[in-house]
Amino acid sequence: MSRIALPLLTGLIGTAILIWLGAWQMQRLDWKRGILNEIESRIGGDPAPLPETGDPEAHRYQPVLLTGTVEAEELYVLVSQKRVGAGYRVISPFVTSDGRRILIDRGFIPVADRETPREGGPKTVVGNLHWPDDRTSATPDNDITGNTWFARDIAPMAEELGTEPMMVIARNMSPSDPGVTPLPVDTSGIPNDHLQYAITWYSLAVVWLIGTIALVWRLRQTKEG
Repeated sequence: MSRIALPLLTGLIGTAILIWLGAWQMQRLDWKRGILNEIESRIGGDPAPLPETGDPEAHRYQPVLLTGTVEAEELYVLVSQKRVGAGYRVISPFVTSDGRRILIDRGFIPVADRETPREGGPKTVVGNLHWPDDRTSATPDNDITGNTWFARDIAPMAEELGTEPMMVIARNMSPSDPGVTPLPVDTSGIPNDHLQYAITWYSLAVVWLIGTIALVWRLRQTKEG
C-alpha cells in the first residue's frame, strides 16, 4: 500500500492545485469583464468639453466634443488593418474654438494615399481622450526625419507639432474627413486571456489526474503480479 500512497497523494494534490489555478483564472475573467464593461460604458458616454489639464488616469477614454480647425500638418503612424493591409494613422494638430492646440488622431489611410491631399479646416469632432501605449520592446524608433512613426508617442508628437501633450481619437467628424477611416477607441486592444488560461489549467488537471490513475493502476498490477 505504501508504494501506491505517495504517488496517489502527489497526484491528488497536483490535481487540486491545477483546478484551483483554473478557478482563480475564472475569477480573474469575471473581474476583467467588469473592467472592460466599465471602459466601454465610459467610451460611449456623453461627450464633455475638453478638460483644462489632461490626466492620463482620470481622463483616459473620456468622450469629448470639440469645435475648431484641423490644420494641414500630418504625422504618419504605421499600422495594419485586417482585410486592408498596411497603412497609416494620420495625426494632425487641432486648434479648438477657444485657441487650444491639441493632437487629433483622424483615422486610417492606406499606404498609397499618404501623399494624397486631405481636407482640413473647420470641424466638429466627437472622440475620446486617450494616451495610447503602442510601444513594446520590439517597436522600432520613430523615423521623425522621414515622418514615419511606429507608435503614438504623445510627448514627441506634441513637440513636433507644437501642441499640448493631449490626444483625441476621432469617432465622428463633421464635415467628414474624405479618404480617412476613423479608428475610434474600443476595448479590442485590451488583452483578456483569462479564459484560455483557465482552460489550460483545467486541461492540465485532467491530464495530471489521468496520469495519476494510470500510475496507480500500473503499480497495483506490478504488486499483484
